[in-house]
Amino acid sequence: MTAASQQITKSSKAKRKAKGEFEPRIVAFCCNWCSYAGADLAGTSRMQMPPNARIIRVNCTGRINVSFILDALHQGADGVLISGCHPGDCHYTSGNLKMQGRFTLLRHLVKEAGLHPDRVHLQWASAAEGDVFTQGITAMVERIKKIGPNKVKER
Repeated sequence: MTAASQQITKSSKAKRKAKGEFEPRIVAFCCNWCSYAGADLAGTSRMQMPPNARIIRVNCTGRINVSFILDALHQGADGVLISGCHPGDCHYTSGNLKMQGRFTLLRHLVKEAGLHPDRVHLQWASAAEGDVFTQGITAMVERIKKIGPNKVKER
């Protein structure tokens, strides 16, 4: 990022902050083999997406413990995106299917914790789908803006 683009980014953040506009913080857990590579493709291709997400690379979405997502929300993340290989394309055979099965439980636990279940989202994006990853981040940011800030971080 050049100094000029950094200055533009800082000034636009300052304008949003002055307006009181909410900017969500998103934690994105990405599969090393597909989604993380897709995020890398999006970056190297200079695809436009909000800078709100912090990416955590994991070997497989099947290795993500539900407590990781709940901890992220408890520590103040406004939303959590889980992005993995398409079903049938998992490098570990069925890890993504395990996450898909846990996701229903996860949404229920988030709701039981008093949070909106749409604060968590599961998507599939291959290494060649930088645009899918970008659309997922953009949609997540817009969804969380409508829901509002995570009340946990206000306590």
